[in-house]
Amino acid sequence: MFAPPRSSASSVFASSYRNLELETSVAQADPHRLIEMLFDGAATALGQARHALREGRTPAKGEATGRAVRILDEGLKASLDPRGGELAANLKALYEYMTHRLLDANLSNDDAKYAEVSRMLDQLREAWKGIADEVHASQAPSSAPASPPARAAAPAAA
Repeated sequence: MFAPPRSSASSVFASSYRNLELETSVAQADPHRLIEMLFDGAATALGQARHALREGRTPAKGEATGRAVRILDEGLKASLDPRGGELAANLKALYEYMTHRLLDANLSNDDAKYAEVSRMLDQLREAWKGIADEVHASQAPSSAPASPPARAAAPAAA
């Protein structure tokens, strides 16, 4: 008549499995993929925050916003190499702007601000993915056959 209660052990197992899967993905990922995973995680957290906002679930909205902010600040911004010059400085400023917009969106319950940051993240992720695709293509071994050896020059006619 009633479904048996879910075992807390099964939820612990599922959580442990997800953590192991994530750890394995991170351990096997190249640097480009790691940054892409940060973009994915931030986008997921933003989607969860926006969904919670629509449903009026304030604690869930705050938690998801906090995850997105941490990914921006402790992941993406922290991974910038200061030797990157102007580009790194501009990305740092953009990540800081996005963080402030998210905090403001959370405080004011403003989905338009969440949407703005979501669009920026999507654009950055697509640009990053394009860069990673180019890097991987340039590092891939060529499948073209090697050029034939150069022939010795023919003797000049006398």
